[in-house]
Amino acid sequence: MSQPTFYVSPEQQIKDRAEFARAGIAKGRSVIVARYDGGILFVGENRSKSLHKVAEIYDRIGFAAVGRYNEFENLRVAGIRHADLRGYAYDRRDVTGRMLAGAYAQLLGAIFSAVMEKPYEVEMVVAEVGLTNEQDEIYRLSFDGSITDEAQFTVIGGAAESVATAMREGYSPNLGLPDCLRLARSALVTDPRGGTESTVDSLEVALLDRARPGNRKFRRLSLDEITALSKPSTKTRATRRRAPKQADSGE
Repeated sequence: MSQPTFYVSPEQQIKDRAEFARAGIAKGRSVIVARYDGGILFVGENRSKSLHKVAEIYDRIGFAAVGRYNEFENLRVAGIRHADLRGYAYDRRDVTGRMLAGAYAQLLGAIFSAVMEKPYEVEMVVAEVGLTNEQDEIYRLSFDGSITDEAQFTVIGGAAESVATAMREGYSPNLGLPDCLRLARSALVTDPRGGTESTVDSLEVALLDRARPGNRKFRRLSLDEITALSKPSTKTRATRRRAPKQADSGE
């Protein structure tokens, strides 16, 4: 006796696959990628010291991702190989963030539309630091291959909307590194998967540092550096100590 065949419309298949991928991504804690006056900052809550969410891809290009680790790690390695091959065959200047983001978008789109394959449960960012602040580029990629060019900052992960709202309250692309890091750290507290306080030892922080000598601009910050940068500035502490005087009403 033959088995009955059930028909599922293409629209329903796409909807089901998208819901499946979003559910996996929603389990991940947020990562913030933001421009500051000296480059691009990556900040995420990650209690693992070896399984990184943020990494270097090529000279001026960084990578951040949330979701299923084995899947975005495969994407990271594929991106490095693609960039190395292009840089070797042509020129290092031909390896750009836009090129790499386009390659990732094609790969994710092909996987998402393949009926016999499980969609990747990942959301990721490709960022490239330019020679000037105006030349910095941040690209956000979704599980279905859609790509967005972000002008100032972006947030990925399950609580991206609430974290992004907190970032907007005090963000400016001209912020210095300490101020940008403190703002990102306070915004991450709004992620319900995190604690009420984002401790320094739970943060993964890296930079694409425009001023770093040589071709490679990616740098991962140590715990001591994160601690020093997270401290309130002397000016802020002094302002807090000086309470504003009440005006005399004359009554």
